[in-house]
Amino acid sequence: MRILLLLLAAAGLCWGQYNPNTVPKRTSIVHLFEWRWQDIAEECERYLAPNGFGGVQVSPPNENIVITNPNRPWWERYQPISYKICTRSGNEEQFKDMVKRCNNVGVRIYVDAVVNHMCGAAGGSGTHSTCGSHFNAGNRDFPAVPYSGWDFNDGKCHTGSGEIERYDDIYQVRDCRLSGLLDLALEKDYVRSKVAEYMNHLIDIGVAGFRIDAAKHMWPGDIRAFLDKLHDLNTQWFSAGTKPFIYQEVIDLGGEPIKGSEYFGNGRVTEFKYGAKLGTVLRKWNGEKMAYLKNWGEGWGFVPSDRALVFVDNHDNQRGHGAGGSSILTFWDARLYKMAVGFMLAHPYGLTRVMSSYRWPRNFQNGKDVNDWVGPPSNSDGSTKAVTINPDTTCGNDWVCEHRWRQIRNMVIFRNVVDGEPFSNWWDNGSNQVAFGRGNKGFIIFNNDNWNMNVNVQTGLPAGTYCDVISGQKENNKCTGKQDFGTLPYHLSIKMMEKARVI
Repeated sequence: MRILLLLLAAAGLCWGQYNPNTVPKRTSIVHLFEWRWQDIAEECERYLAPNGFGGVQVSPPNENIVITNPNRPWWERYQPISYKICTRSGNEEQFKDMVKRCNNVGVRIYVDAVVNHMCGAAGGSGTHSTCGSHFNAGNRDFPAVPYSGWDFNDGKCHTGSGEIERYDDIYQVRDCRLSGLLDLALEKDYVRSKVAEYMNHLIDIGVAGFRIDAAKHMWPGDIRAFLDKLHDLNTQWFSAGTKPFIYQEVIDLGGEPIKGSEYFGNGRVTEFKYGAKLGTVLRKWNGEKMAYLKNWGEGWGFVPSDRALVFVDNHDNQRGHGAGGSSILTFWDARLYKMAVGFMLAHPYGLTRVMSSYRWPRNFQNGKDVNDWVGPPSNSDGSTKAVTINPDTTCGNDWVCEHRWRQIRNMVIFRNVVDGEPFSNWWDNGSNQVAFGRGNKGFIIFNNDNWNMNVNVQTGLPAGTYCDVISGQKENNKCTGKQDFGTLPYHLSIKMMEKARVI
């Protein structure tokens, strides 16, 4: 009996890492990439909470190197100098205010935790960092942590360059430098303790969990070791004993020895095959058709649904970095992108994350965007511009705010309504017209063919009149867009029915 109880206790501890700790019936999170803390706080109160978003992934909040060539790229946020809460998104007091205000309206905060490495080996020395802390990358000296040369993997990496040279060698991938970034020796308890100290500070402030950046480049056991040192979540907003939500960046497209499944013991993993495959299907490349999506999820070789964090695009691959290549759909492909996000939010597989981006001046040369480095919309002094809201509820100052697009917002609400309902009543025409329901609470139809759609389908919904919340929504017991089922006389259309009877 004692052994059984211990096993149950261990299972309970493990489950805490997969649970996003959202309030009930809030099932999606949004990545407000490079937003300032004060803008996120306002967005939680004015938009995210009223529209049923469960949480926000925020950019790394710890001190990073300031890079001026190129001028303040987005990726400087992924080159830590210390674990002080001080970046161009704001200082620690602003961060605390954001966490408090978002939690108070039931929107959780997830921190992008950069703990695999410090800044690049070529980062020089001085105080050119967001808090002004001194460092010397050449000497591996980061006194604001503090880390010294003893705390890095230079002696453990066995490539001539000290860099990852082959991805079929798991030792290189996990013990050598990724793109020149100084690789921390996470096998050492001191390093694990400093990482846990940073994360515990954030937990005590009130964050609900973490995205573990570059998890593929850390040994799963090392991640588990610092996770085991973490506090339970703050009882001001969470039940006693609640564990932080963990999702790990593990790029596993197949063909390499490191698998996402190796990290299940720590939490969920980011399923990169999801966006890459869905983009290929909706672009109709390689003979792919939407009809093939009937067994979407595990049937396509993805990780189990309860271990997956899924997304159409992220901050890396929308710029051609990371994984997925040119099949990845982004806000630049607005029509297909809305269809992809609509499918993701309607389908029950995985925990869904919506991307919210900013525009940059794309400049393709030889097939590559040479401006893929451009940082967030900024003022002349380098500070990040505020996210302004236009009268039509879209965003200004070059913030894209896909999460505010009517179709995406309403599909977030749809997912909340159908939460827990089974995948049902699949229909397809053998090509790119498909439809499916979620029990008796919702139904969605997609037409990605080059001809009109006119078909009667079994929805599973009770008799009544329904609002199409892609073309509009239900307001004051009326549909502002299309209603009933009818036909779909428009190309590349999405039609979705929420259980919202018009009286």
